[in-house]
Amino acid sequence: MLLKSPETMYPVEKINLLKDMLVQHHETIAVAESVTAGHVQAALSQATGAAQFFQGGITAYNLGQKARHLFVEPIEAEACNSVSPAVAAQMALQVARNFSASYGLGITGYAAKMPEKHIDTVFAFYAIACNDQVIKAGRITVGEQEGMEVQLYYTEHLLDALLECCQHTYTSR
Repeated sequence: MLLKSPETMYPVEKINLLKDMLVQHHETIAVAESVTAGHVQAALSQATGAAQFFQGGITAYNLGQKARHLFVEPIEAEACNSVSPAVAAQMALQVARNFSASYGLGITGYAAKMPEKHIDTVFAFYAIACNDQVIKAGRITVGEQEGMEVQLYYTEHLLDALLECCQHTYTSR
């Protein structure tokens, strides 16, 4: 039984708009995510003709995998449980390199409170890289929601940020 269709789970119209802009400018994208657990990749794959712009991605859920595949600096990442603006930036920059993509997205954070680690609010850090530099980064916070609802919120927020970057970049060229 399907709980939600991709059209209601992900902002497909927005994703197709992103696809159109990226394809028109011969640019591609890759994703490195942890807190969203693959939702950003799943969302991008919903675009018509996704292979024209979506190179792929990696879901690296722990420090070991982030260090191994995304070259996240392990000492710094260990100090912040792999949740910081610097970690998100390292993820975005490296995934673009790994997948030979024009744009790299990185997102890391918490989808649920973790009292044992003194995480009392749910938040994520994201970064968008292009041409080997971070062009946009930020922190996303949510209210009392947890779990998949938060992951989907983060996914849409990151796609909105990417759309804003693309619109700005392509209108200023």
